[in-house]
Amino acid sequence: MGVRTIKGTALGSDGKQVTRDFLVDSGAQYTLLPHATWQELGLEPKRRQAFMLVDGTQIERDVSECLLVLPQGEGHTPVVLGEPGDDEPILGVVTLEQFGLMLTPPPENQAVMLH
Repeated sequence: MGVRTIKGTALGSDGKQVTRDFLVDSGAQYTLLPHATWQELGLEPKRRQAFMLVDGTQIERDVSECLLVLPQGEGHTPVVLGEPGDDEPILGVVTLEQFGLMLTPPPENQAVMLH
């Protein structure tokens, strides 16, 4: 299956913004912001939540929310606050659904479609 990224801009409450290429991940529940990104935006944790990774490992991460701007629109969405080592921005299913987007599996040797 192909890999899809989408350029998005996350905004903090004080107007700071960071633009990144987000990996679209249909296996991720929430959008993840890398540690340096959410620190730069000045986001604060709102709660701590447990997550299960694809290999069965259970982890806990802080969760917050931010305004996310994508080519398809903008809206507030929950975001996992990545810890050091969580380096890839990920666009999760909750955010995709909030934006009315869905992934379509591609024909062989083609990229994933986002619409």
